[in-house]
Amino acid sequence: MKHPIRIRREILERLQAEARRQPAVECCGLLAGRAGVITTLYPATNVLASATRYEIAPEELFCLFRRMRAEGLELLGIYHSHPSGENFPSTLDIERAYYPEAAYFILSPVPEVVRPVRAFRICDGQVQELSIEPV
Repeated sequence: MKHPIRIRREILERLQAEARRQPAVECCGLLAGRAGVITTLYPATNVLASATRYEIAPEELFCLFRRMRAEGLELLGIYHSHPSGENFPSTLDIERAYYPEAAYFILSPVPEVVRPVRAFRICDGQVQELSIEPV
């Protein structure tokens, strides 16, 4: 695993809560912060309301990026859940990883999962798991 992705503990807890809020639908959103530490979670609406795919409407994505900029934060991660199956990037996740500098967090709503929150760097079709360092 590459260098760890640093994230505030309360954001890690909120990610788990997000995944469990609607366990049958993929949740999604953005993660932002400063100096390489994720400090802010921006939940978004999955316009597909699907258990196997997610999409954030372009206008909502634009608003989230504008809000992030106004708050002086940078995009550090993108998250979504996998309601059933392993929280590892799917083929579609890999194909649609448009932000190679961002960490992709994949969540599991299943309580018994050993690692309900995992993070990955996805670049040019290559997947590398990142260690998560709560701060």
